[in-house]
Amino acid sequence: MIIPKTREEIELMRESALIVSKTLGMIAGIIKPGITTLELDRLAEEFIMDHGAVPGFKGLYGCPSTLLTSVNDQVVHGLPTNRPIEDGDIVSVDCGALKNKYYGDHAYTFEIGNVAEDTKKLLQVTKESLYIGIREFKVGNRVEDVGSAIQRYTEAKGYGVVRELVGHGLGKKMHEGPEMPNYGKRGRGKLFVEGLVVAIEPMINMGTKNIRQLKDGWTIVTRDGKPSAHFEHDVALIDGKPELLSTFAYVYKALGIVSDEENEFRREPLAI
Repeated sequence: MIIPKTREEIELMRESALIVSKTLGMIAGIIKPGITTLELDRLAEEFIMDHGAVPGFKGLYGCPSTLLTSVNDQVVHGLPTNRPIEDGDIVSVDCGALKNKYYGDHAYTFEIGNVAEDTKKLLQVTKESLYIGIREFKVGNRVEDVGSAIQRYTEAKGYGVVRELVGHGLGKKMHEGPEMPNYGKRGRGKLFVEGLVVAIEPMINMGTKNIRQLKDGWTIVTRDGKPSAHFEHDVALIDGKPELLSTFAYVYKALGIVSDEENEFRREPLAI
């Protein structure tokens, strides 16, 4: 079921989304070869609670962790472990926070040290496809308009689009309607309405679109063992147009990256 949000509710959701964004920015400043994803998880939980929220994932559906950390061929839902991160890895860090009864949910895939050029390209295209999809999230369009745009862009580059895992509506529940697939045909699916808030999150594989789940019951990996990338934003429909509630600006500040990619989805500049 689609549950449109009032302007007041959207502002509460922005608070939750920005706590997640700040958490990812903190992670960006410390993620490096040698650190474990379990250590990142511990620090993220402390950070979220210090900012007046609670981890959104921990305990949800039995999830044991604050972060889901997916390394290399892990697509999503990777559980933190004691394995040290290595030079050349990519790590998708997916994080949620709950504040004022509303969820934020946001993800970024980090490059660790000297990453292979073809893997860097995968990350670049996946992030580009996120914004291509967001442009289609507007009043009058439908769910599969977003997925179709993401699919066309990424498949044209030779990548595989995961089918079994999708984005979703967001609110007082982590997962609300509508489901937001990263594939589809234009003109199909539920109609977008003013006040809708969704998490759009391309999950794109270097090779096959096919995936499998590990025995831990959580971690999803590519069937061919090739890398996968994952980027996610929380987006609200305000005055008929998409507006970002989350941001990568804190990540970019920590990494020394200059970017204007989010400007078209903001009414005013973001102060950080």
